[in-house]
Parts: sequence; C-alpha cells; structure tokens
Amino acid sequence: MDNKTVTSKRPTKAQVEQYDMLLPILESVFEEIRELSKKKQDGALNEIKVKMTNRILSKVKSILNDDPTIEFLDLLDEEALPTNSDAVLIIAQFKAALQQYKTKHFEYNGRKWQWTTKD
Repeated sequence: MDNKTVTSKRPTKAQVEQYDMLLPILESVFEEIRELSKKKQDGALNEIKVKMTNRILSKVKSILNDDPTIEFLDLLDEEALPTNSDAVLIIAQFKAALQQYKTKHFEYNGRKWQWTTKD
C-alpha cells in the first residue's frame, strides 16, 4: 500500500472530534443496557431506547464508513424490537470496532500519543 492510500484511509479531524464525543455516550448506553440485560436478558428494549441508541450507532457508522469493520455493524431493529442481550451484543461490536479504529490511527510521535489524520 502506497503512502497516498494510507493517508486517504486516515480519519479527518472532524471524524476524530465525533469519535471523542460519541465514545463516552456509547459506553454509557452500553452500560445501561448491560444492566438491563443482567436483570432480564430476554426483555425487549422499548422503542425510545432503540431509536436513541440507533442515533448514536448511525453516527459511529459514519465515522467507520471506510473501515473494514463496517460490514459487521448493524443497527438495532426498530420493527422487531431487540432483546436486551441482543442489544448488548450489537453495541459491544460497535465498541470493539471503535477500539480497533483508534488502535490503527492513534500513534506515538516520539513525544506524545496523538491521532494521525488526513488534515
């Protein structure tokens, strides 16, 4: 892979800002739904939780749009409401994809750790 190809796959500063904003929100939603799953694994999420979660997951997908993990990331089904345990699995996949993304694009430059971006 030539240097131009590597650079084109790097995130933009705007994507990094979105990442930094969304990660804590995603982690919070994950923890909340994980707690629900501990109490009642097969309980269905309500429509509001699914819509709110999908809003976050959609933004994450836009960050990961050029990443190979995107093909494994599905939104929660808004028609057949997912169970708590299904939602935990799906959100965990998004969290893992974000971690891999950061591992690829967050490097030590000799003085500090920083994102490597296109711009």
